[in-house]
Amino acid sequence: MPRVSQAHLDARRQQIVDAARARFAGHGFAHTSMADIIAESGLSNGAVYRYFASRDEIVIAVCEQGTEALPRALTAEAVAGFLEHVRSRARDTDHAKLVAQIYAEAAVSPQLAAVVQRQLAAMRAAIAELVPDSRRPQARQIAEGVVALCVSYSQQLAVRGDLDPAPFTAALMAIIKG
Repeated sequence: MPRVSQAHLDARRQQIVDAARARFAGHGFAHTSMADIIAESGLSNGAVYRYFASRDEIVIAVCEQGTEALPRALTAEAVAGFLEHVRSRARDTDHAKLVAQIYAEAAVSPQLAAVVQRQLAAMRAAIAELVPDSRRPQARQIAEGVVALCVSYSQQLAVRGDLDPAPFTAALMAIIKG
């Protein structure tokens, strides 16, 4: 019997995660069962359970892949581009709704909260590295504010729908420039 390649195994696992992401974004965690994820994936029960023992494991896998691309610089253009990227993902894939679901679930799941906390810490560290030299002593506080406002923008998109990123860009630049 031929062995299945690692690439094939990885593709099947990703197929399940993608199906779960779509289902969670559209219906929420509370209204998504393993049966829903299995149906969305188009795979058999056995195939899905080969990779994940529970829905909670799938939630963790979805969250672990959810790191948002950050701006490459802390300029008005880069920040505006980043927020536009967040906006388009919210519009095109319901990503903001998925993130809102993840945060809500993390509030009651210590395992998921640990994943989210690691991701937020990595985001803050990456932003702190981008802080201009003139503001380096405040890098930690600036990074905290930038990440908090970016998360807030995503949450606002999830609840309010499509929002102009311009006021958020202005607020972020005020934090960055001081």
